[in-house]
Amino acid sequence: MNEQLLKGEGKKSQFVRFILNGCFSASVHYIIYYLLQLVIEVNVAYAIGYVVSFLVNYYTTCYFTFRRQPTWKHFVGFSGSHAVNFGLHIVLFWTCMQLGIHRLVAPVIVMGIAMLVQFTILRFVFKKK
Repeated sequence: MNEQLLKGEGKKSQFVRFILNGCFSASVHYIIYYLLQLVIEVNVAYAIGYVVSFLVNYYTTCYFTFRRQPTWKHFVGFSGSHAVNFGLHIVLFWTCMQLGIHRLVAPVIVMGIAMLVQFTILRFVFKKK
């Protein structure tokens, strides 16, 4: 991968870091879930994995993706963007089902659209003052 793409400050560089961070955060969630589900109930393991991943995602979004210091304002905006993202997932997935899009194709469409919306919201949350 182009080193300048990772180190740059432009939208394209931030987007590449956003994707890498998302993959990392999803991996954290899954690894914690996998390890905990060996010893505790799966729903609790999944929830703990989600919370830990959410916090890791917040800090890596601050430091790695947008190169900003964590603040309460950023945390609230980050949390709100995740709430919007979840709602968007639900609405778009339902819409795809109503349009007859195959259930294995619909998530790909939904994730693609939601990822772009999430990135746009987070760019606003983490913009320079």
